[in-house]
Amino acid sequence: MLARLPLRPEQVRGVDEPDPSFGAGTVSCGRPLIFPVPVEDLPVELRRRAQASGRHYYGLLVAFDLNEPPDARRYTSVRFEVALDDAEAVAVRLDRDGGTLGLSYAASSPHPLTPAADRAILAATTRQGWLLRLAPRSGRPRAWSFGLHRHRFGWTYEDPSGAMFLPLTYGMHAMIEVPPSTRLLSGRIGLRVETLGTWRHRPVHRSATLADSVAFREALPENPVPSGAAVRLCLAADVTGYSRRPNHLAERTQSWLVRSLAEARAGAGLDEATVVVQAQGDGQFAVLPVGIDESRVIPDLICGLAEALRRTNDGLSAEERVRLRVALHRGLMKPADSGWVGTAAIAVHRILDSPPLRAAIRDTPTADYVLGVPDLLYQDVIRHSVVPPLPHQFTEITIDLPDKGFVEHGWLHVPVGSR
Repeated sequence: MLARLPLRPEQVRGVDEPDPSFGAGTVSCGRPLIFPVPVEDLPVELRRRAQASGRHYYGLLVAFDLNEPPDARRYTSVRFEVALDDAEAVAVRLDRDGGTLGLSYAASSPHPLTPAADRAILAATTRQGWLLRLAPRSGRPRAWSFGLHRHRFGWTYEDPSGAMFLPLTYGMHAMIEVPPSTRLLSGRIGLRVETLGTWRHRPVHRSATLADSVAFREALPENPVPSGAAVRLCLAADVTGYSRRPNHLAERTQSWLVRSLAEARAGAGLDEATVVVQAQGDGQFAVLPVGIDESRVIPDLICGLAEALRRTNDGLSAEERVRLRVALHRGLMKPADSGWVGTAAIAVHRILDSPPLRAAIRDTPTADYVLGVPDLLYQDVIRHSVVPPLPHQFTEITIDLPDKGFVEHGWLHVPVGSR
């Protein structure tokens, strides 16, 4: 909670004298939630701008609550404004609701349909229910945004007739562009409301505003995704039997896949903001941050994936069950305009699609996943591991793809108890 403040009456229209009993009520403002948006998640035009200027981009989630207006009044207008102190920090995107952000509300909780929405969900885990505030609401007016490409921006909800009920809880999302040197985001939040009621049998329009705007000052989380070439660990995953699933189940499967892999990374102690994820419909390609301790991260990641899939599949039918082929690799990689450049980014998909992994998942129907790793990861990490999965739980394989001109020695892991 950032502040809980009273609203100050401004004016009354429709009567000669104001209602002496009029109390404008209070508003509760939450602390802004800020999270980094990697270059790879940006639209093409912003990606080029970021690469040319070095500017950084952040998602901004804001929320506030109004109290119930007294005396059977209705809110007819709510205007929420953010004024950033730095005039060079501007809003480059203002979402009217969660749908424009890329969130699906078909189930009881929001599900991501875009990388931006996925990052918003992960960032909002510390703010219970915030993203539900962005859900499109039937019979309620949508927001009108203002201030795009400016440092003063906001949203207005209007229903002058009072025929529709404006909500009491609000949540909004913006994408902010800041100069490269910016480390803090500060500004002020303002709010203005209008209500419709009656006084002596006549309609009365009242307006109120915050007695003083609310100041905020938030440290910007670093966007640690390096822009140059570096040695990185990467992971590729693919859902078995995805093409046979009807559309409604395919959509749910994508959500299960995204959530399971995110939970696995969280279980390995990885900050999701440092991971670059490329969605691929029935699969996912993720590049992990530079400098991680692979001897800890790899075992934790594999065990975390096993647990996440176990939770996901608990209660699902055989048709719904999520079963994955998974591959890991490591090498010199660099982000480019249309993905990642580097041998590891190619090799990890060769292992993923190799006959040994396809045969293993086909021949082991009880397995939630099978894993393939190159010999270099096995020799550097797995062979020395004293925590599961242990070295003896891997079988040596050869990935031989003549049509791709690819041959590599690797190792296959099928979870214990799956055989």
